[in-house]
Amino acid sequence: MRVAVDVMGGDNAPHVEVEGAVAAAREFGIPVTLVGDVEKVQAELARHDCKGLDIEVWHASEVVGMHDSASDAVRKKKDSSIRVAFELVKGGEAVAVVSAGNSGATMAAGMFVLKRMKGIDRAAIAQLFPTVTGKTLVLDVGGNVDCKPIHLVQFAVMGEVYARFVMGVDKPRVGLLSNGEEDSKGNELTRETSALLREKPINYIGYVEGRDIFNGSVDVVVCDGFVGNVALKLSEGLAEAVGKMLKAEIKASLLSQIGYFLSRKAFKNFKKTVDYAEYGGAPLLGINGVGMICHGGSNTKAIKNAIRFAHEYALKGVNSRMAEKLNESFPGEPRERAGAQNPDAATERVAS
Repeated sequence: MRVAVDVMGGDNAPHVEVEGAVAAAREFGIPVTLVGDVEKVQAELARHDCKGLDIEVWHASEVVGMHDSASDAVRKKKDSSIRVAFELVKGGEAVAVVSAGNSGATMAAGMFVLKRMKGIDRAAIAQLFPTVTGKTLVLDVGGNVDCKPIHLVQFAVMGEVYARFVMGVDKPRVGLLSNGEEDSKGNELTRETSALLREKPINYIGYVEGRDIFNGSVDVVVCDGFVGNVALKLSEGLAEAVGKMLKAEIKASLLSQIGYFLSRKAFKNFKKTVDYAEYGGAPLLGINGVGMICHGGSNTKAIKNAIRFAHEYALKGVNSRMAEKLNESFPGEPRERAGAQNPDAATERVAS
């Protein structure tokens, strides 16, 4: 159950990716294959004690930059580290891919090399959000900025399966993100999607609002990639701002510092809860394989946890469960196949 890591794509590549992979191999015993410029990767590995660790290096001569188009990962740069990583999964050399590189390119390479699952027109990027009771899965958070109702329905089915077999929720509550809970709210996209979702074999609870992502009232929130990415970036910015404001308030007076000293364990736990590095990355749902998309600025902990997360996803056989649910939800139904033969159609307009 080897995990292929694209070590050339992130903002701090390959240093952080190699360090995170070494940590995952050491702490979790996960075999990893580092994909990238072999000389640079070997130089980074030399900085670590890798004795006894199952770490391989696979050479890739090209790199897809953050400003490259998604098609570069598929057509122009055939020996890019991200495409080679997915080729390893296709060839059975690995079971999952982890990348902190260009998210659009990662999505394009995943769809082009591994293809989409039967019953899926658009792959989706899913993200776990912390709540007062646990976690909420939101999808799509950036893969598809323009969606049709059938795409959101497919996202809902995939999210429901993910919540059951990865998050451990027996009967996941699935909600559709809107500007109010009333049926009269929303727009043409949400109203048509809602009608379709009521006919599917999932626990659809109707419209939910942005605040419901964090209050624990729903397990899966479905939206298009434009709205989802705005929600994601807003949440990240809010968490960062709250941390800075709390730090400023604590430093403002001696009494506040004493209070912090007495409550530092609670503050530490809170920071851990909202830290994106604890979640590692966002799974790419809808491809015939496992792909984990990380922040470009991911730190060592984020890469390490993304590798662990991807490995667990593959071990649990989530994709086979998802395929079963898709067959149950769309028995012989005609589906919108817009862009199905063109990986650029669903990936060129990536929100992040």
